[in-house]
Amino acid sequence: MSTHLTHVSAPEGLAPSPQYSHVVWGTGRFVAVSGQLALDPGGAVVGAGDPASQARQVFANVERCLAAAGAGFEDVVKLTYFVTDMAHMPAIRAARDAAFDGIPLPASSAVQVAALVRPEFLLEIEAFALIPENRSTPENGHTA
Repeated sequence: MSTHLTHVSAPEGLAPSPQYSHVVWGTGRFVAVSGQLALDPGGAVVGAGDPASQARQVFANVERCLAAAGAGFEDVVKLTYFVTDMAHMPAIRAARDAAFDGIPLPASSAVQVAALVRPEFLLEIEAFALIPENRSTPENGHTA
C-alpha cells in the first residue's frame, strides 16, 4: 500500500462513491501517461468491437507506461476515460478493478466522445501518477 498518497472518498458534503476517490493528493515526482489505446506491442488493434477486451489491453498498456517511469497503479492519482459509448463503462470498470486489485481507486473522469483517432477504438485512458521521491527510475528511462 502506498503511503505517499491520501485518498478521500467522501469529502464533507459529498456522497461517497465506490467507483473513484473524490480527492487524491500526495508528494513525489509527477508522471503523465498519454491516452492509451487497445493496441498490442506490434501496433495491431486488440478486441475490435469488444469493450471488455479493449479495456483489458488499455490497462495493460497503462501499466507498461507506468512501469517505464518506475510507477504502478498504486501511484495513480487520476484516470481520465474517453469512451465512444457510456454503455462501455461497466466493462471498463471491471478491467480497472482487476488492474487495481484492492488498491484505493484514484480520482477519475469519464467523457463520451464522438470518435477516437480510429473508428475501431472504443476507449482511450490517460493516467497521472505521483512516485515517491526516494523511488528510483528504471534504467531504461529516457530524458529529453
